[in-house]
Amino acid sequence: MSFEDFDMPENLHSRESETKRTGYMKPRRRSSFSGPLMFVIVVVAVIFVMSVFFRVSDIRVEGNTHYTDEEIIRAVDIEEGDNLFFFDRFAAIGRAFSKLPYIEQVSVERSLPNRVVITVEESTAMAYLELGDEQWTLDHTCKVLGKAAEGETEFLIPVVGIRPGTLLIGEQMHTEGEEQEPVDYLAEMLYQIQERGLASLVTRIDFSNYNSPEFSYGGKYTVVLGNNRNVEHKFGMFVTVLDMLKEGDVGIIDVSDGRTARFSPN
Repeated sequence: MSFEDFDMPENLHSRESETKRTGYMKPRRRSSFSGPLMFVIVVVAVIFVMSVFFRVSDIRVEGNTHYTDEEIIRAVDIEEGDNLFFFDRFAAIGRAFSKLPYIEQVSVERSLPNRVVITVEESTAMAYLELGDEQWTLDHTCKVLGKAAEGETEFLIPVVGIRPGTLLIGEQMHTEGEEQEPVDYLAEMLYQIQERGLASLVTRIDFSNYNSPEFSYGGKYTVVLGNNRNVEHKFGMFVTVLDMLKEGDVGIIDVSDGRTARFSPN
């Protein structure tokens, strides 16, 4: 037996001793596929859990008066069993606006584990236009809400003197000549009337003269507004004059110059 035969155990013992002294062992090489594979497994598991457990079973509608819960749910196009996470809320909101003209604002919120809450704010018919035998309702933004139901116009403000073009339900009215200025002016008037609580006593808005529309108030006053500048200020002057008039006064309140308010008794 040669000396070389005894070198192997001695060398092996030396390497073992060296490993013990340094506390270091060469790590085993992991498969390069284990990380991505684990990630895929986790993603699949998460998707499976979401698709199985987070399904809609409770749909609630809040804030609606003109439309029923069922009408709003159908417009949003959601039903029990739909996946809560994969439901596209933004597309649902768009569908509600396109199908329900009385909707002014809408939100669709998810509530874990299985609830959807649809909150709406509805437009309110405030004025109407007469076109032949038909009456078409408008909200305070001049959005066309549709043909008036029987008796609906009793408490709405008639608007005369505007020649509307084709009326599209759910969209803002436009004039026959596609003039935007009178529509914007009418919308500003309706907004001021609504915000100041005057709607119940405004009996007519006359746009026969686009440059100086008028409205009738309380069966006693004709209010001349002039052009479409400083509309808010003009309404403020009108309200101030109302507080100064006596109960039996009847006449014209002219705020058209935007600086002074003049009352001319009849």
